[in-house]
Amino acid sequence: MTRSIELIARAVIAVDDRLLVVRKKGESYTFLPGGHVDFGEPAESALTRELQEELGTDAWVGRFLGAIENCFTNANGQFHELNLVFAASLRDRTGTTAFTSREPHLEFLWQPTAQLADQNLQPSVLWSLVPHWLQGGSTGGWVSTMKYLG
Repeated sequence: MTRSIELIARAVIAVDDRLLVVRKKGESYTFLPGGHVDFGEPAESALTRELQEELGTDAWVGRFLGAIENCFTNANGQFHELNLVFAASLRDRTGTTAFTSREPHLEFLWQPTAQLADQNLQPSVLWSLVPHWLQGGSTGGWVSTMKYLG
């Protein structure tokens, strides 16, 4: 089984009490837009690049919101990821703008921020963090979904 550690930059993009989320086609969970940080690439630049690649639109990356450490297993292996989460906005877009993903395995959805748990947003700690961040709550925190197994 494959095991990997990944560094990912993610965006909280909210408009009119709706959050832009991503779903892999055929899956039941959603996650924040963004993607892998390449070696030597600043996280903010990686996020701007990933949003352009996936959505075909320019993004503005704002304040750092926090870091989330997460582990999960799927059919492709075991993953240990560190998500660096930033506030972001998309140029000339609203909370009702429909996006056609430039990556055929992904779809983008606007979800009401009050219903994030119902949309199975992963990692699940985001259900409480995103509304807190959107209300101007403290930033720069660290959250881990992992438990010490030693």
